[in-house]
Amino acid sequence: MNFAGDGVPSLADALRKLRAQHSGRLRRSGVRVVGGWNEFQFAERRMPTLEEINAAAPETPVFILYLYGMALLNGAALRAVGYTRDTPNPPGGEIQRDRNGNPTGLLIAKPNAAILYSTLAKGPKLSYEDQLNSTRHFMRELNRLGLTSVIDAGGGFQNYPDDYKAVEELHQQGLLSVRIAYNLFTQRPKQEIEDFRKWTAMVRPGQGDAFYRMNGAGEMLVFSAADFEDFLEPRPDLAASLEDELETVVRHLAEHRWPFRLHATYDESITRFLDVFEKVNRDVPFQGLRWWFDHAETITPRNLERTRALGGGIAVQDRMAFQGEHFIARYGADAAAHSPPIRRMLDLGIPVGAGTDATRVASYNPWVSLYWLVTGKTVGGASLYPASNRMSREEALRLYTQGSAWFSGEDQDKGTLAEGKFADFAVLSADYFSVPEEEIKQLQSVLTVVDGKAVYGSGKFGPLAPPLPPVSPGWSPVAASGDLPGASASPAHAHSHAHAHSHVHAHPFTPPPSLWGSGSGCDCFVF
Repeated sequence: MNFAGDGVPSLADALRKLRAQHSGRLRRSGVRVVGGWNEFQFAERRMPTLEEINAAAPETPVFILYLYGMALLNGAALRAVGYTRDTPNPPGGEIQRDRNGNPTGLLIAKPNAAILYSTLAKGPKLSYEDQLNSTRHFMRELNRLGLTSVIDAGGGFQNYPDDYKAVEELHQQGLLSVRIAYNLFTQRPKQEIEDFRKWTAMVRPGQGDAFYRMNGAGEMLVFSAADFEDFLEPRPDLAASLEDELETVVRHLAEHRWPFRLHATYDESITRFLDVFEKVNRDVPFQGLRWWFDHAETITPRNLERTRALGGGIAVQDRMAFQGEHFIARYGADAAAHSPPIRRMLDLGIPVGAGTDATRVASYNPWVSLYWLVTGKTVGGASLYPASNRMSREEALRLYTQGSAWFSGEDQDKGTLAEGKFADFAVLSADYFSVPEEEIKQLQSVLTVVDGKAVYGSGKFGPLAPPLPPVSPGWSPVAASGDLPGASASPAHAHSHAHAHSHVHAHPFTPPPSLWGSGSGCDCFVF
């Protein structure tokens, strides 16, 4: 189910949507909301309480992920995952308990999100056939928003190659409607180098074709370097083992000429990462090797210079659009005004690509992200950035298209409409360059074309797009009611970041309605 900040204006609406799912097979399979919302989007300006969630769905397991900070589980979900008074707190997380020691249903990330994602992974999975169906419907939803290419940043509990089989098969059948460049995200703490040694022996960057290709390593390289941006909590102090573990992996990747990306929120973490990169670079030069940080909200001018000297890029996502109020409360409005410092990045000539932090924090909707870049506002309306750190509409769109193509190594093939480049574009529902700012986040496509073929159409363009099979399983809430316009069921385990590569101005892992039992197929579609 979707509480997305671009589609649910009140908590009352969200709870009404939840009550509507409390029936039939869903009572056994459950409902989950996997990111893409916050309380500031609601007219009530507050989160749902556990009491409200239990009242709305007393028998249906419900899992609601809130940013990287917490998850809310109703009583049925606690029973489904087996959490009792005897369940210990996992490392880095807390199971909130009442005065009798029983779990209340609130899971808290302290200091990392492992408890949230490991709990999310405990649900049953869709059948393989339903994973194929779900993935096709999710791609159509991305096409509805004008997306034609995406970069998969990987995600927890997404093991290569097993959990990529659904996308692999759709690719083999010629049924992909978005181009996908995927990164490999390590899955095993303290065994990261074994993961990358295995993968470098079985696949190489660029392997595949223009629709489905391997893009390199990350965004998790080693777990000791994971500085999750939970602005509800103080900045985490990363482990002393970080430098040795990260150096081992980065040295291996550099030796094999694998592009890599690294999740990086805080400047304090970035300083340590760059120390490692500079050390490796002295022995194995990075020259010509594409690498980049994801996010980099609090990176300082000094570390921007160091990043540029090593030839690195920075992929920025709209996490502040969903967490800006929390950032201001913890660090102040002055710090928020340049978090991230996009204008300085551009002035230094650093490659910059823009996108979303879907599916676990942000919506996959690129227009919400473009709205954030242009207005400097959160989904709740808080002003973050002065004019000096906001983008013009043309700059924002360029970051989303031409800028993002650098990060998949495809800037010669996509990102602009030019002779010899891919025939990928979207015709929009209104003129992005002239609509009032508040209407940017309501834009969508009326015709999306990939590889010269229509993959989505509405209105008079509707007949041009190939029909999709009916939503399966038949008891999916999407099959009955939709959820969002054009929305669909989809797997929801993966972390994903969305960069659209080609829009045309002629006037696209939480995914759409997600099931507790979503499948294990690769659903990490968006950069």
